[in-house]
Amino acid sequence: MTNQRKLLFLVNAHAGKEAIRSHFLRIVDTFVRAGYEPTVYISQRAGEMPAVAAREAEKYDLVVCSGGDGTLNETVDGLMRLEHPPVLGYIPAGTTNDFATSLGIPKNMEKAARTAVDGLAVHVDVGRLNERHFAYVAAFGAFTDVAYATPQDAKNILGKLAYLVEGAQRLTSLQTYHLHLEYDGGETDGEFLVGLVSNSSYVAGLPVGKLVDASMNDGLMEVNLVRKPPLMIELTRVISRLLTGELDPELVVSVKTRQLRVTSREPIPWTVDGEYGGRYTDAVIENLPRALCINVPWGQVKPKRK
Repeated sequence: MTNQRKLLFLVNAHAGKEAIRSHFLRIVDTFVRAGYEPTVYISQRAGEMPAVAAREAEKYDLVVCSGGDGTLNETVDGLMRLEHPPVLGYIPAGTTNDFATSLGIPKNMEKAARTAVDGLAVHVDVGRLNERHFAYVAAFGAFTDVAYATPQDAKNILGKLAYLVEGAQRLTSLQTYHLHLEYDGGETDGEFLVGLVSNSSYVAGLPVGKLVDASMNDGLMEVNLVRKPPLMIELTRVISRLLTGELDPELVVSVKTRQLRVTSREPIPWTVDGEYGGRYTDAVIENLPRALCINVPWGQVKPKRK
């Protein structure tokens, strides 16, 4: 046993529909068969994973987390506090799992476990919103808080339908923000309804990778911001096109940048990877190029390389 590699398994047992419970023993057996000695940590409350990962991860050869995008976010935030973070494996168990979808990580939990220990290690960019790290997206505005505002019990019972129910209740109370934006080579002002800063092919289940040439390791973030439409009927058109992965050039500002600064007259609530990320009048978002190494399926994903 002394020659075995060490694996830290961070688990959110309540993610999604608690599917991890019926797969847990086979997942751990997969780790052991791959030559790892696993240590399991099951989270007891939201928000504790960053401290656990930062405190424990350097003792291990591999860290694997299982949960939804929020669990992934907490794990990444903790690992990025280390000077030399270990390789990360991810077993998606949430409702949307955008990050896993973008990297081709299997939805089947046992296949994902095999990828976590035997996959191809690739470097991916990590984002940072002020002091908070994120794996694939920071967002503000209409509907972007639906993921963390939807009760977990509803997510477990209804799945993605819970997000639609929560989102439908927001249609009559949409808020816009007057912003000043600074990005590589330019700046702009205006009234904006929603903003997405990502390096992922999928956000909230939507194929945003079709909007821009999205890559998870090119050192750039893909920024899409929706302006306030002159008429609410225009909003219906914009959302309809976004749902099919298309840009409306009249109302959507789309840029690629290493850094984005968003200043506003009033504090804006942000989400990071679908979780609450704080309220700011001055938000600086940076791309940390190829800052984290993660195991992905062999031959299924070919991230761009610099």
